[in-house]
Amino acid sequence: MRRLRSILLEQRGSLFEWVPVCMAIGIGVYFLLRFEPSETQLWAVAGAAIGLLFCARWLGEAFRPLIIAVVIVASGFLLAAHRAHDVASPVMSWRYYGPVEGRVVNLDRSSSDALRVTLDQVVLERVPPHRTPERVRISLHGDQSFSVAPAPGLRVMTTAHISPPGGPVEPGGFDFQRHAWFGQLGGVGYSRVPLLAIAPAEEDRLELAIFRIRMAIGARMLEVLPGDVGGFAVAVTTGARSAISQEALDDLRASNLAHLLAISGLHMGLLTGFVFALLRVSIALIPPLALRVPGRKVAAGGALIVASGYLALSGGNVATERAFIMVAVALTAVLLNRRAISLRAVAIAAVIVLLLRPEALLGPGFQMSFAATTALVAVFGYMRDHRIGMGPNWAKPVVAVLISSGVAGLATSPIGAAHFNAISHYGLIANLTSVPMMGTVVIPAAVLALILAPLGLDWIGLWIMGVGLRWILEVGSFVAGLDGARSFVHGPGVAVLPMIALGFLWLCLWQGRTRLVGVVPVLAAFWLWVMADRPVGLIAENGTLVGVMTAEGRALSKARGAGFIARNWLENDGEMTDQPTAAARWPETRSAALPGGVQLTHLSGKKAVSSFVGCRAGQIIVANQPLPSGAADCILLDPDRLERMGAVAIHERQGAVHLVSTRDRTGDRLWTPWYRQAQRQ
Repeated sequence: MRRLRSILLEQRGSLFEWVPVCMAIGIGVYFLLRFEPSETQLWAVAGAAIGLLFCARWLGEAFRPLIIAVVIVASGFLLAAHRAHDVASPVMSWRYYGPVEGRVVNLDRSSSDALRVTLDQVVLERVPPHRTPERVRISLHGDQSFSVAPAPGLRVMTTAHISPPGGPVEPGGFDFQRHAWFGQLGGVGYSRVPLLAIAPAEEDRLELAIFRIRMAIGARMLEVLPGDVGGFAVAVTTGARSAISQEALDDLRASNLAHLLAISGLHMGLLTGFVFALLRVSIALIPPLALRVPGRKVAAGGALIVASGYLALSGGNVATERAFIMVAVALTAVLLNRRAISLRAVAIAAVIVLLLRPEALLGPGFQMSFAATTALVAVFGYMRDHRIGMGPNWAKPVVAVLISSGVAGLATSPIGAAHFNAISHYGLIANLTSVPMMGTVVIPAAVLALILAPLGLDWIGLWIMGVGLRWILEVGSFVAGLDGARSFVHGPGVAVLPMIALGFLWLCLWQGRTRLVGVVPVLAAFWLWVMADRPVGLIAENGTLVGVMTAEGRALSKARGAGFIARNWLENDGEMTDQPTAAARWPETRSAALPGGVQLTHLSGKKAVSSFVGCRAGQIIVANQPLPSGAADCILLDPDRLERMGAVAIHERQGAVHLVSTRDRTGDRLWTPWYRQAQRQ
């Protein structure tokens, strides 16, 4: 007990850095639950937290941090629950086809390069307002040459197919239903009918005015810089990626340069750093001004204003909000004569982000951003405290870039591999040859273009910007074309990333030799990742696709159709195979063998289903059309039954098969259709 007390007292100087960690644990617990906490249960958690705070006053000083940590965990849990209920809005529970009317609030592109329009103020035919989604997203397919060009705030109309947001493609996979819930996206679909304008764009909404400015800037950049270079320029200035080709995106992902597309901490840091340096040098060059004005604080204030403008220009997405908060904390520290770059500043930024958007904890953007920032601050802080130099002055910039790229790459690679199932083997080389170009050419040129825009000379800055972006695209293409540039890994279990994160944070934040204990959960997590087995069978949530693991890899029941599901299954398996190749492995008999002598049969199409006459023991029948009830010892999975289960994974347990559904993993939560069905009953 005395030893524990002394260890806790050692940590007093770093207690605040653990606040976002405790908040994240509480938020994570909320999202891991398989049931939705009732109002009574939430009040009980709040009451218990308040009671613990009162108990803390009677405990010794050393043990109060433990009580406070538990209270913060409970606060994170309650914060996530409040946010989930606060964003509640109608979600479609049926498939809709008919007229759709709404106001354009966002434009982007799908993975198939189709233009997607997000609408709010939605009106659906014969659907009452209380059942109409807050927002719907429609992909525009077919001949859209007669469509009106969608513009921010424009009220449009079309005829579309709209469905509820889809669930995970397999149990434990990315939960799009949860993602859509927090974005108040109640329906997704597509249209092959031209988009018609029925009312002019609204002029009195600030967010729509900013949206129009973003679109105008993007159009101007594409006018001066056509092609992928212009699309890249639009992405790094306005956050819109719709103008860059899928081929260029694939090259950037394969070379680990895709992070340069997102307006994140790198862009915000480079921009504010450049503006800060420019203002401070400008003040220093004017002696009367330098003697009367606190140049450092004026530069910090100016950089903060520019960062705020960049946030608005980017559309205010989650990644940019996170980057802005981190930069704002650092610049405010300069204004208050405090250390700008410290683990405490990172902790403050994390607390603010989690308070505003607790669901961001689950996204790769939040995880990778704060992992990289925490690692960089910890490593450079250690070098500063232990007086570890970086060589002669002429070599310091090069060494700093090497260390930064290496540390950030090591910190974020497990997260990227877990979320995207890919590892870029030459990413360090690509970043070392591209990031300096972003900081020395692209960002300064963008600022120059902004300064020259009132004179009509913005093309000068944009041309210089294009030189740097063209270099980055060529580096990405070259690295992506190298043999073995990228490999895929199978997805980890649900406990792997939390174990890696907690071990990593223990190493960075804990004081004394006991910080080395953090290595244990990290190594254990990687061992669990390596030893994890993929399901021997996978079934899509609507019965359109079935996959079985074979000695050659995953065999798919169809060579075409359900491409998104097929691609995700193969990536989660760690395969680089395409769908037709995987479909060639499927037995011609339409039945695949599973452990324990079980046969898995896929019936696709009305003709195949009409020929179904029954099943026998040891069979699993999957169909994309309704099936009659079968024998008690036969498992029938058709769309009606799968609607109650979601996607299904088949695992081997001691020589027998065991079915796990998405509903088994997610439970009945606010964002799941099963919870809403139960509420209606």
